Amino acid sequence: MPFVAYSSDYMLAQWATNHGTYASLHSAYSASGANELAGGTYARLPITWGSPSGESVSLAGTPYTFNVPASSTVAWIGFWDASSSGNFSGMLPNGGATAYAFAAPSSTGVLLAPGSSYTANQQVVVFPTGGATLPTGLTAGTVYYVKAPTADSFSLSATSGGTAITLTADGAGIIQAITQEAFSSAGTFAVNSGTWNLV
Repeated sequence: MPFVAYSSDYMLAQWATNHGTYASLHSAYSASGANELAGGTYARLPITWGSPSGESVSLAGTPYTFNVPASSTVAWIGFWDASSSGNFSGMLPNGGATAYAFAAPSSTGVLLAPGSSYTANQQVVVFPTGGATLPTGLTAGTVYYVKAPTADSFSLSATSGGTAITLTADGAGIIQAITQEAFSSAGTFAVNSGTWNLV
């Protein structure tokens, strides 16, 4: 039996209070907290969360404005329990976009994500969800490009305008748009929103 919403919200409240207390910036996805920006006056920032509801919790007190060193790319927002080192909880793709559930039969190589409306060459990332496995041919956290979107169905490519990726096994998960922001010189970056879901 899955947890009821009350239990899920309680777990999120405990995480937000005790573990998701600092935010970081990352140039690429990592399941361990690697690829964090460094140099200049960059530092993690203390953060707060609102009250969990409906098995999700959102950042409060935004915006959180980071100092970004020159020659950096901001693509992911990470969460920790300390201002340095500490325990890593996970990361969200930059941009605050809505995440959609998708299914992908290998026979077609097409992803179906009800409610989505992506545009051609839009950058997205995929992740597995509880009880589901990504279709063979896709990797969690890798940036892909939307190809041939029609309503809420589309293929993915490894490069902008490239060929569609061949899927060799059925799969499902969640998909979310990502924004990669490059800084040639030092600047600032504001995190204006972020929502953590139990999936």
